Amino acid sequence: MTDTGLHEKRYEPDAPAPLKDIRVLDLSRLVAGNVVTHVLADFGADVIKVENPKGGDDLRNWRVEDIATHWKVYARNKRSLALDYRDAEGLALLLRLAAIADVLVENFIPGKLERMGLGPDVLFAANPRLIVVRISGWGQTGPFAGKPGFGSLVEAMSGFATMNGFPDRPPVLPPLALADMITGLYGATAIMIALRHVEVAGGAGQVIDLSLFESMLSVLGPQAANYALTGTVPARHGSRSGTTAPRNVYCCADGKYVALSASMQVMAERLFRVMGRPDLITDPRFATNTARVANNDILDPIVAAFMAAHTQAEALAVFEQAGVTVGPVCDPADLMDSAFIREREALISLPDADMGRLPMHNIPARLSATPGAMARPAPALGADTTAILRLIDVDPATIETLQARGVLKATAPDQP
Repeated sequence: MTDTGLHEKRYEPDAPAPLKDIRVLDLSRLVAGNVVTHVLADFGADVIKVENPKGGDDLRNWRVEDIATHWKVYARNKRSLALDYRDAEGLALLLRLAAIADVLVENFIPGKLERMGLGPDVLFAANPRLIVVRISGWGQTGPFAGKPGFGSLVEAMSGFATMNGFPDRPPVLPPLALADMITGLYGATAIMIALRHVEVAGGAGQVIDLSLFESMLSVLGPQAANYALTGTVPARHGSRSGTTAPRNVYCCADGKYVALSASMQVMAERLFRVMGRPDLITDPRFATNTARVANNDILDPIVAAFMAAHTQAEALAVFEQAGVTVGPVCDPADLMDSAFIREREALISLPDADMGRLPMHNIPARLSATPGAMARPAPALGADTTAILRLIDVDPATIETLQARGVLKATAPDQP
């Protein structure tokens, strides 16, 4: 593996954990649910990944060089219970765990949880304070409720793809699970609100209906309002913006790129001065943001020509001195080599059984009094089955019998 030079940290199983009293049963698969529980686990919640004994979470199958890097990142700080709850005895064990949990997260097609005998009525009978998070593509109600809803469909149907890309090319889907990740962050926030209702207001548990579609729709800003005002669908702008100018990605003399966003009047004026074009400040075509947007086809080539006459390093140095908001377009190699990344510890390196050291993002929210921590690596399938079942007093003989039947998988924690 390439030496990253990142700050090397170790796992701290005894680090203070502000959410240590919160127990989460995560029945979800792939990204959205794992992001929800990933946020909680980073702050000490006991997240129990309830996985199929035959293969586990599908995220384990997203591999690079035969290493499940997605799993390693998004399952950090979690525990693995390999339990087949389609089996009657497995279902009974899951309900017993639900009775001592605070949160249950699932992302089945709406209605499947009820068909399995785990509907909210059953769960609330076992635990009236339980928060049930139901993640789906389109929501628990409505004409699309029973339709499978992967993030790619949501990113297309929400209006995101038609905004993304260049005007002379097809709409572009994002190269990452964007809708899932946004939904996951909304889900973690909703859980904390629901927990406050239970813990502070003395309320009962509730269902959180969380759809990828509505989460994605919400981050597109005032698109519906803009359409209502204008009656027109805006063209794609590539890396330009339809609301501010200049804003783009520009190629420098050395073939490297910089990103510029002069979204404030003072920033545009600084840019024009440092380019040696103070005349643009009073030019009626560029004197205001509205005028610059309307005349961006004229303005953008002027900015691009300035960038093309300088290397990336030269452009960044000039703009930094002038206080203009320009930054380099970075790839993973640049990030690994970034002094800012290393000093901020935005990326860190942790011990890993497969890679030796595993680079991953640090906890983004830096809380001064109750910080999160890296308590444990992503678990092997079934690594915590025995310990978790001890919470509900399942005896070793029962565990052995159920494992022989394939209802459980109990792997020793130190085994891959």
